[in-house]
Amino acid sequence: MSLPKTLAEDVARNLVLVARLIDEDPEKAYAYSRIALRLASRVAAVREAAGFAAYATQKYAEALAEFRAARRMTGSVELWPVMADCERGLGRPERAMAMAGEPEVQKLDKAGQVEMRLVAAGARRDMGQIDAAIVTLQSPELASNSVQPWTPRLRYAYADALLEAGREDEAREWFGKALEADKDGSTDASDRLAELDGVEFVDVLDDDDDEADAAHESEEQTAPRAEDGPVDGPDKA
Repeated sequence: MSLPKTLAEDVARNLVLVARLIDEDPEKAYAYSRIALRLASRVAAVREAAGFAAYATQKYAEALAEFRAARRMTGSVELWPVMADCERGLGRPERAMAMAGEPEVQKLDKAGQVEMRLVAAGARRDMGQIDAAIVTLQSPELASNSVQPWTPRLRYAYADALLEAGREDEAREWFGKALEADKDGSTDASDRLAELDGVEFVDVLDDDDDEADAAHESEEQTAPRAEDGPVDGPDKA
């Protein structure tokens, strides 16, 4: 609303493209975010979108700068967990852990607090503190039987940490719980369960193609060639 109408429409189109492409083609989404940023760098939504596009392409320093700018403009704390995760991406898990203990975390909604817990557990694992990571993930949200948007990822992270700690039976149980909650396929819990159970997936289509190629090669080797003449024809003087 702070922009002239034509400029606002141009910026909005670029932001829509960022949202549409960020999962399937993050590099292209990043390119569109740069256009929006060039057109309207003083708009908080633009800085936030640019941050997420940079984050998706693992440009963590750039993402962190954009998130900080958006936070200054809005005063909101909702970007706090992803900012902490940028610190992890920059190889600074200690800073991520420090952010997990800041007052801003208490101002987050439930989803944000769960996200912060996931980031903190990841930081613990970055520092080789696997047991502390497991304890960090143990929470009322993890123990709850109700399924929320964050439930599959929280259960998955817990299972993955248990597996790293060598607690395979417990990990299998929690991968199963993650799969039960994961109606949208947001995790690969089913694949992880299969790996633990020793199941090996075979691409049947590839095998069929290989057999067809082999049969074709065999036919080519046994078929008569024109220059050889007829195979069973009578001898001619």
